[in-house]
Amino acid sequence: MGLIPEEGKSLPPPGIVNRNSVWLSGVGWLSAMLHNAMCHRPPLKSGVHRQVLLATIGWFIGYHLTKRVNYNCAKLDRDMNEYIRLHPERFPVKEKKTYAEIVEPFYPVR
Repeated sequence: MGLIPEEGKSLPPPGIVNRNSVWLSGVGWLSAMLHNAMCHRPPLKSGVHRQVLLATIGWFIGYHLTKRVNYNCAKLDRDMNEYIRLHPERFPVKEKKTYAEIVEPFYPVR
């Protein structure tokens, strides 16, 4: 069993560019630059291979973290919908109101 159980593999994959991937890729790149700066090397020019490697590792971790988050949200949605289906008496259908019925009438006063 890997990061995601077998039932989660039927979910659609997340986009390649997502919030977690971009964020963790930036963290990886900045950590490589910080290491260069602490070792008194030019931060942008030295160790470019390490910068690319750490950014790629961050992107990979962010992608798989997003897959895990999507699986957890889908599992919670499935459980919640199943609970609502099994206990309809706790979730009565409300009558629909129009917007005019909700908003109080407006009478301007001078």
